[in-house]
Amino acid sequence: MSLPRRAMEQMGFSVCCLMCDAPDVPGSTRCKECIKCHTRARDKLTSGKARSKAQRLARELVTMLADPFSHTEDDIHGEWMQTYSEMIQEHQYDPEKGGEMRLRSQRISRKTSLIREVGNKNRWTEKPPDESQMEEMREILRDGDSKPPMTWDDLISEIEEMLED
Repeated sequence: MSLPRRAMEQMGFSVCCLMCDAPDVPGSTRCKECIKCHTRARDKLTSGKARSKAQRLARELVTMLADPFSHTEDDIHGEWMQTYSEMIQEHQYDPEKGGEMRLRSQRISRKTSLIREVGNKNRWTEKPPDESQMEEMREILRDGDSKPPMTWDDLISEIEEMLED
């Protein structure tokens, strides 16, 4: 059994590496050919609009392979996703670190999100801004104008006045 290569993990094809009978040598010709072949296949399956039922099924299966832990309850493919998940879980389990193996796990490799990182740095997550900070933000958003925005009633009455003239 070969250990999953990063490219294969990112494509959702870790099981191919786990089932591979090639020696576990990163960067071998066989690994490079396999990765290239799977990349081409995935690109063909996921590019453009799915026009047939076969293309839609292929895309659904690629999605399931990318995150098998979330599809173990699927009526049709759940049994295979469970087997696949267990293989990955068994590979990831480190008895040295202790802890129990979880039945469900997160993705093998999680992409970082710039939006999530910035959102998590919000200084008001734990404690909302006080009134003076909110007033300062309001002025900044109103370009220094201290007058509060019009209410709907004010806007309607102003429009009515304009229509009377």
